[in-house]
Amino acid sequence: MRLSPHLCFDGNCAEAFRFYQKLFGGSITSMLTYGESALAQNVPLHLRNRILHATLQFRSQELLGADVMPQDYQQPAGFFVILSMPDLARARETFDGLSEAGSVRMPFQKTFWSDGFGVLVDRFGIPWEVSCERNVDSN
Repeated sequence: MRLSPHLCFDGNCAEAFRFYQKLFGGSITSMLTYGESALAQNVPLHLRNRILHATLQFRSQELLGADVMPQDYQQPAGFFVILSMPDLARARETFDGLSEAGSVRMPFQKTFWSDGFGVLVDRFGIPWEVSCERNVDSN
């Protein structure tokens, strides 16, 4: 079984995925617009540049995304995308990158379970938890 987050956006999926690729690495293996798809004739002309499907692939993991139609978009709630990284410096760098123009809910800091952990909502409205995998008890 494989579990892959599929994030919904309101017209800025392509921008978000280019940003995530720059920050996380990996490669964008698909970026299909509504206008390039079999759905093109069913989508108003001014919305055909929205992304129907995007995939950011890194190692054996993937992040999926799409722009939903404006009337169907809802601000994400009730979940976090969790990033666990083995290196504290890389975890902090990732947290700082994601938080640019976003909203920090819990600053990146040492906790009783991790050398670094923080919570934020990025500028695209996606909620993230970023942590260092190294447990403070293993020092």
